[in-house]
Amino acid sequence: MKIGVSSYSFQQLISSGCETQLSIMKKAKDMGFEGIEFIDLDPPQGVSEEEYASMIREESEKLSLPVISYTIGANMLKDTGVDAEVERVCRKVDIASILGARSLRHDAAWGIPEDQKSYVGFEQVLPVLVDGCKRVTEYAQSKGIVTMIENHGTFCQESQRVERIVTGVGSPNFGVLLDVGNFACADENSASAAGRLASYIKHIHAKDFHIKSGNGLNPGKGFFRSRGGNYLRGAVIGHGDIPVLQCLSVAKASGYDGFVSVEFEGIEKCLDGIEIGLDNLRRMIEML
Repeated sequence: MKIGVSSYSFQQLISSGCETQLSIMKKAKDMGFEGIEFIDLDPPQGVSEEEYASMIREESEKLSLPVISYTIGANMLKDTGVDAEVERVCRKVDIASILGARSLRHDAAWGIPEDQKSYVGFEQVLPVLVDGCKRVTEYAQSKGIVTMIENHGTFCQESQRVERIVTGVGSPNFGVLLDVGNFACADENSASAAGRLASYIKHIHAKDFHIKSGNGLNPGKGFFRSRGGNYLRGAVIGHGDIPVLQCLSVAKASGYDGFVSVEFEGIEKCLDGIEIGLDNLRRMIEML
């Protein structure tokens, strides 16, 4: 397995204005990463998204640091309708192509619209999610790009729902970005969930969380609550409670040998969190 890093890991520096999505690429290369993935591009004023993607592609080639994936938000249940959302996501596929990325991750949905919550559940909206994801991946395939959904966003977070969408689409061009930490947001065992989804993995996020029981006091700053009311806080890989090594072992046993990206979202200084997490992740992969 090769190790990459998500641009989201550097968000502390980007949000403070100390770095940009473009400038962090040199830092990632110097740290020893073999690839980088980007979340929604944030071009500077006066620069189009397409132009910024071209600038990143040029820097990627200069540094020999491939852009391994492009990650965007999406919601096939938006009130503007699935057709409009499919069209918007397909335009993001075009951006991924400019970046030189071979894969794109988009969300399926973030929840039932407020005016439907009283009488609609996951089973009722599943056909819409499958239809939207299928149309996007068919377009992406024509561009040579694989598409994925992640166990992300609470509504489509646990492995059973992710699997229903993936098997509903039923395309080898569509699969899962397995985030080993995110299952905790739905109070699901990460290793068991990884086993369920192992045959659909297209990419992996290595992420760790500190987990505290919801039966106790709120631990304070930095913690948020899972669906079942437990307390979670982003952690340095190897410092938290997620069985990262076990999940990677499950993925390898299924035949996965692609990129694993560090995704750090803790409260520690991000460069420290990334560097320590990278070292721990390297040692985990060596143990497989």
